[in-house]
Parts: sequence; C-alpha cells; structure tokens
Amino acid sequence: MSVPAIARRLTAAAAVATAVVGGLALPAAAAGQHPSRPHSDVVISGVQYDSPGRDDNSNRSLNKEYVDVTNTTRRTVNLDHWTLTGRDGHRYTFRHFRLEGRATVRVHTGKGRDSARDVYQDRRNYAWDNNRDTATLRNDHARVVDQVAWGQHRGGGHNGGIGRR
Repeated sequence: MSVPAIARRLTAAAAVATAVVGGLALPAAAAGQHPSRPHSDVVISGVQYDSPGRDDNSNRSLNKEYVDVTNTTRRTVNLDHWTLTGRDGHRYTFRHFRLEGRATVRVHTGKGRDSARDVYQDRRNYAWDNNRDTATLRNDHARVVDQVAWGQHRGGGHNGGIGRR
C-alpha cells in the first residue's frame, strides 16, 4: 500500500473517531433529551402536609406539619438565603444555616427554637394545603433545586400522608 493511501485511511479513521467522540460529548439537551432539572445535592426528602390529628392551629399541631430537606453529599452546604415556598406564595427563608453532609433538617410550620435538625417558620396558620400543593426549594440564586407536589394535579387525591414525587 502506498504512503498516500495509508495517509488517507488514517485521516478517515481520525475523522470518524472525532465524530464519534464529539457525538458522545454532546450535552443531553443537544442530543434531543430534555431533563426536567439538573441533579441537586440538596433535595426535599419528605413533606408532612396534613398535620396528624385535629387541625386546630395550635402550635403543637402546626409543628406536626413539616418539610424535610436533605443534603445527599458528604460536604456541608450553606443554605443561607435559600427559600422554601408553596403554591399560595408563602415563603420560608433559611438564615445563617449550614446543612451538614448526609443530614436532614425539618422545616416546621409553627414556632420553636431553631437547631441543626429543626427550624421553624413561626407561622400561626398552616403552610401546606392538605388537598393540593407544591413545595419548591430554591437556592440563593432563586433557581429551583427541588420540587414536590401532591394532590389532584399529581394524579391522585388527598391521602393525608407524606408526599414525595
């Protein structure tokens, strides 16, 4: 085989290899796949949207309504200025809070003393609708990090339990 023929074959092989590698390196959106949102290290791991027992607006009942936020990594995440919101616009903002690695913080609706495991919205009324609502966690840049919905718009009715995707 002549040198020019070998050079042509090597050039063709290099072009094919570049095309294959380039095609594999395309982002998912460019390849026609549309992920719902980027993977997050911090997630809403559970929602107790219907406080067990009678809904009497007592602080005890309000604090049995909560959202669990979990850090799935080993490293500490600074949640300062992150928000947790509902469909009706109510908002809880984390202030000076760092969530340790592999830890969960429970965001209670009522009043209480904040700790590493429990924080309180200090509300006097229930935050989450028992029949239909969406809890949205946003980072300090207002980007949606995670979202959990329950009720009729999620294909089911009221079940009174803990909601998760």
